[in-house]
Amino acid sequence: MRINVLMITYDRPRYVAVSLPRLCDSLPEDGRLIIWDNASKEDTRTILRQFEGHPRVAEIRYNDSNVKLRAPTNWFWEKYGDADLLSKVDDDCLMPLGWCETLSAAHTEIPEAGVLGCWRFPEEDFVPDLANRKILQHGSHRIMRNCWVEGSGYLMKSRMQKQLGPLGPKESFTGYCIRGAAQGFIHGWYYPFLFQDHFDDPRSPYTDYTCEAAFKAHRPLSADTFNIQSLDEWSRRLRHSARSLQEYSYDPSDFVGPRASIKRVAARLLGREYLPRVR
Repeated sequence: MRINVLMITYDRPRYVAVSLPRLCDSLPEDGRLIIWDNASKEDTRTILRQFEGHPRVAEIRYNDSNVKLRAPTNWFWEKYGDADLLSKVDDDCLMPLGWCETLSAAHTEIPEAGVLGCWRFPEEDFVPDLANRKILQHGSHRIMRNCWVEGSGYLMKSRMQKQLGPLGPKESFTGYCIRGAAQGFIHGWYYPFLFQDHFDDPRSPYTDYTCEAAFKAHRPLSADTFNIQSLDEWSRRLRHSARSLQEYSYDPSDFVGPRASIKRVAARLLGREYLPRVR
């Protein structure tokens, strides 16, 4: 199966120096990498130039401004959506060797699979009593089902992208996946997990977040989303996210439609996070 992968880079030269070579090494012969750089400084672009002409790299686009994630993703889908499977890998993730082969084999055997991903949380965050209720057998493969996966280290059927179209003006990749789940696509993380080391997790050996000042200098986008101001808050949020993802319902009706809307409003009025659990 032909696989096209997008990597978006922005001012993380130490991360890119580790993640980009591994990503190239992990792609099969029919895999192509497209890099979109969001106006990084010269130290990051110097590393990128070393990959011009690499046999796995189809294009490096040096953008003149930081347009974050949505615009590059839609551009990539429009220009490179002719592959069987599409992916995005963040510059702060170290991909495991063989991830493409494993996920593409699952896609082949599971026709209704939409987005299948690699897991980014360390083993200490795994709670079998929670996760086992969501780990389901699909042919010879097991998937920890969910209505979405994170926006890095996944393979998505291009058929789903063509059916759903581009990301909406304010739509996150989470919302996009939920929209696909509501149309019958199956999402989740391959199990046993394919671990992508997430450098923005302070527990990663590659992390820049070794102190408060380093965290504040390069706060991740999701820290802005949750108004997280300190490294300790960020660490607690990651552990909370790992646990929540093992609890969430994989029934799309818990996230879209009138019933879900009413429950979400009720949770907000009570000052609670909306977390519909698997039944």
